[in-house]
Amino acid sequence: MKPKIYISRKLPETVVIRLSEICEVKMWDKEEEPVPRDVLEKEIQEVDGLYCLLTESIDRDLLHLGTRLRIVSNMAVGYNNIDVEAATERRIMVTNTPGVLTETTADLTFALLMATARRLVEASDYLREGSWKTWSPMQLTGQDIYGANLGIFGLGRIGEALARRARGFDMNILYHNRTRKLEAEEQYGIEYADKETLLRKSDFVCVLTPYTPETKNYIGAKELLLMKPTAALINTARGGIVNEDDLYQALKNGTIWAAGLDVFEEEPVRTDHPLLSLPNVVVLPHIGSASKNTRLKMSLLAAENLIQGLQGETPKNLINGQVEKG
Repeated sequence: MKPKIYISRKLPETVVIRLSEICEVKMWDKEEEPVPRDVLEKEIQEVDGLYCLLTESIDRDLLHLGTRLRIVSNMAVGYNNIDVEAATERRIMVTNTPGVLTETTADLTFALLMATARRLVEASDYLREGSWKTWSPMQLTGQDIYGANLGIFGLGRIGEALARRARGFDMNILYHNRTRKLEAEEQYGIEYADKETLLRKSDFVCVLTPYTPETKNYIGAKELLLMKPTAALINTARGGIVNEDDLYQALKNGTIWAAGLDVFEEEPVRTDHPLLSLPNVVVLPHIGSASKNTRLKMSLLAAENLIQGLQGETPKNLINGQVEKG
């Protein structure tokens, strides 16, 4: 008998076919609408595996309902939407999809940096609204990228990929990480700095650190005051790492020059969020990994993680290895 799984969002047909080879599949079929909590609570009681997205809160109460549940496969690198401790207690495997989205997310991060620096969205709106009447010397001037100082918080795979891109713009690169990466320093010509030094020296500060209890509100009023008034903050990691109220005040008061945000503390972000009212903020709907090829690779990797776990193998991307050891 095939194991039963539930998929919390409509997936590409290729992925569903692959999962159907091994599993009895049931899937929420609305692509643009998250599965309601009550539906998820009902479905999790009947399945051996759950395939989910960041949009689903896989908390202790939900996991408690999954009496048959053996694995939760998250189609994302981050997994702060899952109570991993509770899953481990119930001997439920949790997996994620690292690696496949590294280059695509680094592309988006650098694109967001460039759009913020050169005010591309603001300039496009200016033209479309009919405000472009003439050319003037200081019209819509932005900040230089070439030769500027880039500070990277979190030198994981994506951080290193961003550093490679920045080298092509002859940027001076600082990084801060839990541990120094001497090999990366030599390979990319980058310099380790403490948190305060990175903030003071950088023209662009890119947040790429994982979201953990230690990094919640990692960038707040104190940190923003250390930045240059001409500096821009770019966040493509997780919204909760940056205190949004403090960021709004810093941008409004001119403490820093601009921000580029692909992530928010609550997603989808509400349209009346204060940050969306500021012209010096470029905002995106969490599209860091949103290329067709990458999203397909992510969805297939999440499927393979699920299949491996249900077939009694150790999934390649198992987060809570304690389940296997216990």
